[in-house]
Amino acid sequence: MTRAFVLFLIIVLVSAGFVWVANQPGNVTMVWLDHRIDMPVSRLIAGIAILSVGLAFVWRTFGAVHGMVSRTGSVRVERRRHRGYKALTRGFVAVAAGDVEEAGKQAERADVLLADPPLTMLLSAQAAQLSGDQKAAQKYFVAMLDRPDTAFLGLRGLINQALRDHNREEALLLARRAYRLRPKTPWLVAMLSELLSQMGLWAEAAAVLHAAARHRTLPDARQREAVALFGQSQRAQTEGRSGESLDLLRRAHKLSPDNVPIAAKLVSVFAGQGKRRRARKILESAWAQGPHPDLARAFAMLFPGEEPLARLQRSAILVKLRPEDAETHVAVAEAALDAQLWGEARRHLRLALLAPNPGRRVFRLMATLEEKESDDSLAARQWLAKAAEAGPDPAWVCRRCAAAVPDWQPLCPACDAFDELAWTSPTRPVLGSPATPAAPAVPFSPGHA
Repeated sequence: MTRAFVLFLIIVLVSAGFVWVANQPGNVTMVWLDHRIDMPVSRLIAGIAILSVGLAFVWRTFGAVHGMVSRTGSVRVERRRHRGYKALTRGFVAVAAGDVEEAGKQAERADVLLADPPLTMLLSAQAAQLSGDQKAAQKYFVAMLDRPDTAFLGLRGLINQALRDHNREEALLLARRAYRLRPKTPWLVAMLSELLSQMGLWAEAAAVLHAAARHRTLPDARQREAVALFGQSQRAQTEGRSGESLDLLRRAHKLSPDNVPIAAKLVSVFAGQGKRRRARKILESAWAQGPHPDLARAFAMLFPGEEPLARLQRSAILVKLRPEDAETHVAVAEAALDAQLWGEARRHLRLALLAPNPGRRVFRLMATLEEKESDDSLAARQWLAKAAEAGPDPAWVCRRCAAAVPDWQPLCPACDAFDELAWTSPTRPVLGSPATPAAPAVPFSPGHA
């Protein structure tokens, strides 16, 4: 309604203007190329109006035709891009499915349709890898390094190739470069810290993990930093820097107080320095969190040269801290066996046998008790038979290669995996035991992080 009123008002005003001009006397004279033209003012204005309307019509017609041509071109470009993205998607699906021929075909099609190297180089590189052409894949990955938007992808591809070739030095150089581009990438932080640890660069590994903990890049960054600090502490101890070694060990324990091997090591260091009160405080705190044979050994060595009976009396604190745990009763039973208090040893071993999976160690201790207390070889053999039928005792097992080792270390002795040893029941014999084959090396994979 408003627009119609405005249009009507404009028409009225224009008409009134024309009437007013027509009623005004006067002529217009123009001289052009020796020609003289005389006309009324009203006719001139009418001519100008007609010419303006004609030009406007021609302009709008030209705009409509141009827009139609542009839309037709845009539709063709959009259809081409759609086919290109479709080929790109099919190519990545073919890579995931392991279809070498289809992956190569779709990579070429996407490259022609899209003409966009950042999108197609990765597919071409992966297709080349799938076909076994590592040189071609490397060529694509290297080409990606020249573009800021694909440099990180290129570095990741080259890192994986270096790891596949067991070239840790090259992988480390590339991982450092990638880390400078994206320091908050979880898989990269995990890989870089592992490579640094494997190369013995513990300080740099700890620094990378410290930054990861600050930025919350990895959920277990603090625990892994503690392990790196432990490795750095061991290196300092080997090189005769005892004070620095102790400082690093204390930092590691502060970061991960529930790490049993770190706590046990700190207890042994303090005990060796005669700082038994500090050692005992750390040990009791660790035992309260979770009893462990490593802590039991540290407890036994807390007072060198101590009488067995005195150690048995001291072990009462372990029972007080965790009276329900089978490991507590095993530790006390061992102390009672050393003190030759057979009844006390039997009482605690029977309590340990109530655990769901007591393990072979408890049965062996019962066999030792039968031999020492009453020289009953038959009863001892019966307990040893039960030990042979029982499940294996827990050990430090690598989560990556499943190798079992008797002592915890920052790196798995079998596959060099960093911070992958966990205390659990092994599925294969413990390394170092008779006829134990070495586990095959397992390279790091970004998917593992």
